[in-house]
Amino acid sequence: MTTTVSFQDLPALAGTDLGYSAYREITQEQVNLFADATDDHQWIHVDPERAKGGPFGAPIAHGYLSLALMIPLSEELLQVDGVTTKVNYGLDKVRFPSPVKVGARVRMGSTIKDVTEIAGGYQIVLENVVEVEGTTKPAVAATTLYRFYE
Repeated sequence: MTTTVSFQDLPALAGTDLGYSAYREITQEQVNLFADATDDHQWIHVDPERAKGGPFGAPIAHGYLSLALMIPLSEELLQVDGVTTKVNYGLDKVRFPSPVKVGARVRMGSTIKDVTEIAGGYQIVLENVVEVEGTTKPAVAATTLYRFYE
C-alpha cells in the first residue's frame, strides 16, 4: 500500500504507520551481482553447493544487500508529490538479526517516527523492519533518514 502526500503535508505524517511493502524474492543472481559490485565473494553468498553444508544450510544474501533493498521497498510505501530532490541522508541504527536465504521472500514495514523542517525542505525519520516470510526474526531493523526538497 502506497501513501502519497504533497510536500506541504509531510509534517502531518509524524507517527504514521505506512504498513508493508509487497514481498520480493531474493535470487542467487541478485546476490551474485551484489557480490560483484561490492567485491564480497564470500562462499556463504556465492557458492550454493558449499553453502548447503554451511551454518545456514543455503546461500544467504549479504546483510548490506538486504539493507540496500530498503530503498525500493520504501518507494512502495511513501511517495511525495511536489519534490524536486529526495536524498538518502543516512542511518541512525542498523541491525541484522537473521539471515536471508536465497529464494526467501522479504517485505518491509515502516513507521514515520519524526518529521522536521530543514533549510529548503523536510527530513523524515523512518523506523523500518525487513521481514522474511515464514520466520519470526526480522532480517533488518534500521532507522533511516531522508530529506525532501521542494
